[in-house]
Formats: sequence, structure tokens, C-alpha cells
Amino acid sequence: MPHDHAPHGHHHHHDHGHSHGHSHDHAHHGHGHNHAHGEHLHSHMHHEDEAADLQVLATQFIDGFMQASDKTSYLKLAGVPFERPSSTGPKSLKLVDVELKTEWQVGTASPSFGSRELSYLPFPGEMVRERTNMSLIYVSMDEKSVLDIRDFLTQRKKEIDQ
Repeated sequence: MPHDHAPHGHHHHHDHGHSHGHSHDHAHHGHGHNHAHGEHLHSHMHHEDEAADLQVLATQFIDGFMQASDKTSYLKLAGVPFERPSSTGPKSLKLVDVELKTEWQVGTASPSFGSRELSYLPFPGEMVRERTNMSLIYVSMDEKSVLDIRDFLTQRKKEIDQ
């Protein structure tokens, strides 16, 4: 089963199949999508926008968190769960840490066609973007789980869009 690892909170968005630049048609890969054909192609085109929207949401969320004088209340208001069910046992996991990690993308490197070399493109200074991502760290006596804030926001968006 490809979705065996779902309980760990790392839903790596299997519906996109990460086929950047490959024109596979995922309808045949048994992922159980019941999308109509056109809708499926449609969702591929919007994948970039969605990722950008999500990054904007995440950035807003993180800014709000950093400015909040009462961070616990901020998380509660945002609907962040303070306990999550364990994937292994009866004990639930408790939210203990919120981790912020800032990355500056200073270039892109991608496999170049037909060669073992990476095609590398360093960015000029004005193109360098700062990206801060947030992880929620949950623990129990025998387990640790990390929830990426973008995964949380994706879930929330789905619930709201229902």
C-alpha cells in the first residue's frame, strides 16, 4: 500500500505525484483518484499556484505566531491540535515544540537532460527569497512526530473548502 505512512502526519501530497516536467497521466497509477480527466489536468496547472498560496498562508501564520504575545492562544485559535492520536499505541502525542526554520533559496539545481551534471542556476541577489517554515513537534513516551505547518494548513483548507 503506498499510503502506509499516512498516520505520521507526513502527507506528502500524493495527489500531485511531483511530476514536474513529466507529462505522465496519473489517472492510471491506481492512486484511486476519481477525478474527471479534464479536472485532473486542470489541477496540475494550478499546482504551482497552490504551492505559492500555501507558502503565503504559511508565512502569514508564522508572522502571526511570532508577533503573538500569547503563543498558546494563537495556536489554539488557529485550530492547531495540542494532542494527536498516536500511530502506534493508545497514548496520544502532545505538542511540545514549535520549530521555525528559515531558508534562503539562492539558486536552483536540477538534473539536466541526458547528462549526469546538474544544471545549476545561482540567483542574483534580488531574486533570493527568504522562506520560513514551521514544524510542530509532538511527543509521547515512545514516539516523536513532526507536523509541517504547510501540511496542517492544507488539511485546514480542505476542511474549510468542503
